[in-house]
Amino acid sequence: MLLTMTTTRTPATDLGFLLHKHPEKAQSFTLSAGTAHVFYPEAADERCTVALLVEIDPVDLVRGGGTSLTQYVNDRPYAGGSYLAVALRAAFTTALAGRCTNRPELVDERFPLEIHVPSLTARGGAEVVHKLFEPLGWQVEAKTIPLDPEFPQWGDSRYVDLRLTGSQRVVDALRHLYVLLPALDGDKHYWIGQDEADKLLRVGEGWLAGHPERDLITNRYLERRRPIVSYALAQLAEADDVPAESEARVTELPDRPEPLAVQRHGSVLAALRAAGARRVLDLGCGAGALLRVLQKEPSFTEIVGVDVSASALDIADKRLRDKTRITLKQSALTYADPSLAGYDAAVLMEVIEHVDEERLPALEHAVFGVAAPRTVLVTTPNAEYNRHFEFLEEGRFRHADHRFEWTREQFRSWAEGVASRRGYDVRHLPVGQESQESGPPTQMAVFTSRKEAVA
Repeated sequence: MLLTMTTTRTPATDLGFLLHKHPEKAQSFTLSAGTAHVFYPEAADERCTVALLVEIDPVDLVRGGGTSLTQYVNDRPYAGGSYLAVALRAAFTTALAGRCTNRPELVDERFPLEIHVPSLTARGGAEVVHKLFEPLGWQVEAKTIPLDPEFPQWGDSRYVDLRLTGSQRVVDALRHLYVLLPALDGDKHYWIGQDEADKLLRVGEGWLAGHPERDLITNRYLERRRPIVSYALAQLAEADDVPAESEARVTELPDRPEPLAVQRHGSVLAALRAAGARRVLDLGCGAGALLRVLQKEPSFTEIVGVDVSASALDIADKRLRDKTRITLKQSALTYADPSLAGYDAAVLMEVIEHVDEERLPALEHAVFGVAAPRTVLVTTPNAEYNRHFEFLEEGRFRHADHRFEWTREQFRSWAEGVASRRGYDVRHLPVGQESQESGPPTQMAVFTSRKEAVA
């Protein structure tokens, strides 16, 4: 199996920093059934190519199990699929995590990339390959490989010669491959459990929730294991909230069963209307689910979506139909940004739980101290309600990226501390169907500045 990644960005050898692999040194990594090799066929300032070559040991493959026939007759050593994805993780662990110690500024830079997999398993053929990669910004060339060129009457194989080109962050390119190669293969060689679903959620963060084929990808990646697929899709739905076509229910306390994301949007929208907000910040906007709701409200004259993830902002930009009143901005919410000052309201919807608790004082300073809008809305999961989610194991968070989930008392304590320190009043509202013992699934704090509004 072979995969190559090429860039023409100058100096092209900066690719080595991002991958943590020096162009002058070949390296090998042991896999469960073979060895992965990383080397550079070319490495110059104008053009640099890294190659990942995977050699599968037939004896180790037999030890891995399978039927009496597929133990000995299969395509595992030759066609890209789940083994190639495992090799990507083994060879580029640090790059997949989005870390670059020596040149951290390179992580968020887009590189012109060309990725080539000469033989890729693709159930559904070239059409499915296009459906999976093109929404992520790749130009796709997928040539179907015939079963035998000398006997065209035999028809085509299920393999394609894949070439992807596009401007992408290297970490995003690796994550796309890590998820989509096994999804196209559909025949993983290892056990699928909830830890695999959590891995999918981590690697797919910022792009999978908004992918038009997320159900297909999730089902194939998790081999249609229904409880695990249901768990993963529920987490992705929370991350993406609701489709653009869904209408928010405008009520601070929804009184009939609806999807929680719809109720959350409705509660936020109602609170913004009650505050008389015109210029609104959506802090941690992600792929733009709330932005699509806010843009339908004519009373909002200016809407700014802010997120640290460039890929999430790209998805948001593509999915917003009318951007005349909307601006997207890349920024971390823990960094003070004076350009965000002077707005009527800011929304942090399901955001704070993605921030390490020791970084919350920095977020507090940036939002309540520097931006300091008249109204701030914060929603977050209520940890006490988690027992009501069927597929959520006890002690686990609702999303793999959550750093914490607070009880009502913990959230109230934090919110009242912020209000006291920053000159705000705060009130608490439930969002979603309440349980008498556990409270609502989502809790919302509405902060109102004590300072007089500037005319």
